[in-house]
Amino acid sequence: MTRIRKRVATRLKDSQNTYAMLTTFNEVDMSNLMKLRADYKDAFLEKHGVKLGLMSGFIKAAVNALQHQPIINAVIDGDDIIYGDYIDISIAVGTPKGLVVPVIRNADTRNFADIEKQINTCAKKANPGTLSIDEMAGGTLTISNGGVYGSLLSTPFASILPL
Repeated sequence: MTRIRKRVATRLKDSQNTYAMLTTFNEVDMSNLMKLRADYKDAFLEKHGVKLGLMSGFIKAAVNALQHQPIINAVIDGDDIIYGDYIDISIAVGTPKGLVVPVIRNADTRNFADIEKQINTCAKKANPGTLSIDEMAGGTLTISNGGVYGSLLSTPFASILPL
């Protein structure tokens, strides 16, 4: 395994051994997001140079939830709970060499176009394996979209420990 792959594997296992794992499923009406995407996809691509995907909508929804429930955006450090004054969202990206989790920094200050551009940049770096450890460290919430593999439901887990 590469050094990054070993570190990710260790942190995922540490997370599984240390933290309570929770899976919850909620049905969400995506019709408004699907309509927005259908109505503006061409204009969005022309204006911003990237496609309007679903992940930016998922990230904006997660940001909203974290702003309303700040305990979820916190990390445990020993006996302390550290609340972040920023929202950094990790996104799981499958690559030929395995899963990597780059971080969208300051997702709470980004608009849909900024998020899509950052996702695009992360994907371009993930596939050839050029993401740095710093680019994959520090996210307090990870979003994984198993739908790209045809999944209807999934129960992934990710490390919230620093790499």
